[in-house]
Amino acid sequence: MIQPADRLSLVSEYYFSRKLKEVAQLNAEGKDIISLAIGSPDMPPSKETIDVLCEQARRPDTHGYQPTVGTPELRKAMAGFYRRWYGVELDPATEIQPLIGSKEGILHVTLALCNPGDKVLVPNPGYPTYTALSKILGQQIVNYDLLEQNGWQPDFEQLEQMDLTGVKLMWTNYPNMPTGGRATRQLYQRLVDFARKHNIVIVNDNPYSFILNRDEHLSILQVPGAKECCIEFNSMSKSHNMPGWRVGMLATNSTFVQWILKIKSNIDSGTFRPLQLAAAQAYDNSDAWHTQANIETYASRRKIAENIMTTLGCTFDPTQQGMFLWGRIPDTIADVEDLTERVLHEARVFIAPGFIFGSNGKRYIRISLCAKDEKMQLALERIKSVFSKE
Repeated sequence: MIQPADRLSLVSEYYFSRKLKEVAQLNAEGKDIISLAIGSPDMPPSKETIDVLCEQARRPDTHGYQPTVGTPELRKAMAGFYRRWYGVELDPATEIQPLIGSKEGILHVTLALCNPGDKVLVPNPGYPTYTALSKILGQQIVNYDLLEQNGWQPDFEQLEQMDLTGVKLMWTNYPNMPTGGRATRQLYQRLVDFARKHNIVIVNDNPYSFILNRDEHLSILQVPGAKECCIEFNSMSKSHNMPGWRVGMLATNSTFVQWILKIKSNIDSGTFRPLQLAAAQAYDNSDAWHTQANIETYASRRKIAENIMTTLGCTFDPTQQGMFLWGRIPDTIADVEDLTERVLHEARVFIAPGFIFGSNGKRYIRISLCAKDEKMQLALERIKSVFSKE
């Protein structure tokens, strides 16, 4: 009998992959489930972005293989994006690597920097892919706690007391997903100091700094010397309404970029040229476009999501950022899935239980803001019809 690789026993099917099959079946039965679980922006990119894609795709000379390093136009636009919004100077030729979304970057960085058996620090709660890919590639997972009482930031005293022998990478993600915890300059400075002290590479995933953020946009690379020990991911999926385009980037020192490119060039080929040129155009979106797409639209939806949380008896931090709302379930509910399953099957609304992000999320739920106001309002009305009588 043919058997699968042993590594398959280390991971399970992604929660959303499994659950969306159930939602699809419920929809096939006519249940009309409203999904407030997935963070997939439902708005289009800017008109200028789409125009460039269409114009370039019509050309006869834009359909060949492209270099893995990306087009000069895209790398220059990425450097300009960091200069414009973060005040960070990057050499477009040596300190940037375009990615087919940040998810593949997790793979390439781990392959480039970690041997099997090396340890990686992974936040709890955190993005499940940090854990899953590390397990598949043979790393040892060392979880570090993110707790509400600490603003969902690392407890550095706790980190210093841990056995850090053999730790190569530390995954961080701010503004945080799933909790909405905010980035601060002090946090980034402490992370860089921690990396230097322990010879660890910090990989900061930064796709949410434009969502519901009227303040200064922060990057770990703003800390002097951070490029020596840090890698930052940035994605166009959330900030530019381009999740299906699969365009992201990493920025770091030129040595790390070359190591990662050596891996990436052996795994995939370059992205479709018209798509790269359109992405370069998107990085030039106006301030007004960002305000409308990333603040005003999500602010309206956020108010409805807060009403849903309140109706469910959940508490939440009103200062959190990002395209989700993270809330703590009432103490009277024994298990978070008791609540989310009831919301799904009685109110016909799909929301995410926090345990899928780690054990520190087991008393929380997450509501996505990636649905039109009218859909979210209908979800609120359905939930009220089930829960307001209690």
